Amino acid sequence: MSLPKIPLAGVIGSPIAHSKSPQLHGHWLKTYDIAGHYIPLHVEPADLENVVRQMPKMGFVGANVTIPHKEAVMAIADQITDRATLMGAANTLIFRPDGKIMADNTDGYGFINNLKEGAPDWQPASGPAVVLGAGGACRAVIAALIEAGVEDIILTNRTRDRAEQLRSDFGQKVRVVDWVQAPNVLEEGKLVVNTTSLGMAGKSRLRIPLDGLRPDAVVTDLIYTPLETDLLKYADSVGCTTVDGLGMLIHQAVPGFERWFGTRPEVTEETRAAILA
Repeated sequence: MSLPKIPLAGVIGSPIAHSKSPQLHGHWLKTYDIAGHYIPLHVEPADLENVVRQMPKMGFVGANVTIPHKEAVMAIADQITDRATLMGAANTLIFRPDGKIMADNTDGYGFINNLKEGAPDWQPASGPAVVLGAGGACRAVIAALIEAGVEDIILTNRTRDRAEQLRSDFGQKVRVVDWVQAPNVLEEGKLVVNTTSLGMAGKSRLRIPLDGLRPDAVVTDLIYTPLETDLLKYADSVGCTTVDGLGMLIHQAVPGFERWFGTRPEVTEETRAAILA
């Protein structure tokens, strides 16, 4: 009698040693007593296609994808979900039994579910959302906000051209202002989202005046190293509701884990503790 195959999944990136995903998925595998493994995979760009095409033959049922491969895997996939197409990037691969590779993007799902969990009183119709930055993560945030029902998104980025491109892609619900105007538009924001890397450990600080933040605003930062950024510290000090970035990492992982291992994991305090351990 042949033994059942042990399902494998992992996260592909370069570098990848910093990733918290193995701790997260390992916690869920242990919690739900699933005979599977999730491993970090350092893959250089030149090797990406060859590695991804070989993975199903090695027992992999899927993988997460992170920097710098999130756009490149789109060209390798046989099928691409609508939300991955909209974002122009994928963070989740599913290796189907028929051999097809499906690419999905769950970043927007992770962002909006983290926001709802951390700020349950926030309403999409409550007022404008101010979004700082126009990089890859920003596309997922804007798409999720529009889908949730936000009518007015104020976007600002150090390079205005990138912000204008997003406005062109997403339409009139997005209005672009110059980076030097960021302190002024904070006064309008009922929701403020930092999608830049400014404030992350090892990166430059977010050097914009924050005194325009409204005490009734919700402020969230996609950064989770450190867990409490200077932006969140200041926002908390003036009475804002703050939401850290760790929950986005956790929530975006839920759909992939469910597809790969057949169990939908719950996001609990124990989940956060397992990542922070």
